[in-house]
Amino acid sequence: MQFDRASGVFLHISSLPSQYGIGDLGDGARLFLDFLASAEQQYWQFCPLGPTSAGLGNSPYQSYSAFAGNPLFIDLEQLKADGWLSESDCEPIPPFDDHAVAYDAVTEYKEPLLRTAVAEFEETATADEQRAVDAFVAEHSWVTEYATYMALKNRFDEQPWPSWPDQFRNREPAAIETFQTEAKETIRYHIVTQYWFDTQWQSLRDAAADRGISLVGDLPIYVGLDSADVWANPDAFQLNDENEPTAVAGVPPNPGDDGQRWGNPLYDWDALREDGYGWWIDRLERLFSLVDVTRLDHFQGFLQYWAIPADADSPAAGAWRDGPQDAFFESIDEELGSVPFIAEDLGFPDEELYALMDRFNLPGMRVPIYSDWCQEGSTHQPIEYPHNVVGYTSTHDTDTFVGYYDDLDDRQRGCLHYNLGVDGSEISWSIIKAVWESDAVLAFTPMWDLLGLDSHARYNTPGTLDGNWQWRCTAEGFAEEIAARLADLTDRYNR
Repeated sequence: MQFDRASGVFLHISSLPSQYGIGDLGDGARLFLDFLASAEQQYWQFCPLGPTSAGLGNSPYQSYSAFAGNPLFIDLEQLKADGWLSESDCEPIPPFDDHAVAYDAVTEYKEPLLRTAVAEFEETATADEQRAVDAFVAEHSWVTEYATYMALKNRFDEQPWPSWPDQFRNREPAAIETFQTEAKETIRYHIVTQYWFDTQWQSLRDAAADRGISLVGDLPIYVGLDSADVWANPDAFQLNDENEPTAVAGVPPNPGDDGQRWGNPLYDWDALREDGYGWWIDRLERLFSLVDVTRLDHFQGFLQYWAIPADADSPAAGAWRDGPQDAFFESIDEELGSVPFIAEDLGFPDEELYALMDRFNLPGMRVPIYSDWCQEGSTHQPIEYPHNVVGYTSTHDTDTFVGYYDDLDDRQRGCLHYNLGVDGSEISWSIIKAVWESDAVLAFTPMWDLLGLDSHARYNTPGTLDGNWQWRCTAEGFAEEIAARLADLTDRYNR
């Protein structure tokens, strides 16, 4: 797909303003859409939308499902309007921090309310309302698999599925059918909350379309071992007879680091190819039912992937293996048409990778935080961006631009000033201007850079579990003067 020159803002759903401790699909999301429209932006980008785990630091990149939505994002005000909750059900509202998500406290408050709402729905919903849920389940086979998986996790004290009793680990039909009857209320809870997430999301997507704003989702190439995806589709992954990975994902050591061992199970690409990449087609169909554009995280894995033996301690023990390459994207084109992707190609300057991207016209990414400002022609300097890339001022995995700038040594800072033609007095807007002015077909800035925030607003530090994914924006952050200033840059640089 060919993109037109345009721009947008990154802000994950959890970071939206809401009185309930975490961003949701209600008024705060629409307030942000109004801000984007006022700022003349065409795109809203966010992280993956799936349910997260406290044990994995609530990372949206380590979800229980690649298909499901996070029930914590469900708008309680809409449930009140629909009659499934009352005002008194929600009182008292804890004194949540407007600037940070406290996931444990939010879950402790919000999950019982969702259970109350589901109970009210089951007791009082009309026949048409019940049939709408049943139609949603009939249309999406993943819903029952996910709901059953979550109910089984509850039954087995949240233990990962490879440790469950054999009949459940191996999904023996008789055992699963009996369990589904025994746990029908718990399973129904997960089904109804997924239906509510879906209906509220579609309403939000319509609101975005009404304002001329497209939604940019995010697709992590790998899924977690402890997920409904691997439990329900073990043949799609490199597992042994005990459902344990034979090799896991990561990246090799580079100069200055030890590599990374992510631990995700790897795909059995041969088996997937024989199936016409059916699971992947289903995954992408689901995602494109929610968003308009998708960022493919760790695009390198589609060309070659680093396979680390499961019993190895060091990423250095791994080896490169061929990914699905052209055959995968040709199958997507045949099944889904020319869907719009952004390829996350950071860290892998490889001509073979770029050739794959070029064959399918996939723009890569450029992030000025990765620049050597004193090296002429450094590829992440905005002045060097070619047309078919997406420029970012910073990302969810980097420091804010102000935080990065504050940590630069004097030499790099001086070169940055020279490169951008600025004195550093308003560095956040200087880098936004540079990215907007660049030749990159798309330009994005996270909300924290629009607000000029330092490292206290950093969203995620890779390789750590604590203190991530917490930052929130208040309604005051969507100020008209900020929108007007961004609109001015957008008009000036023809985005």
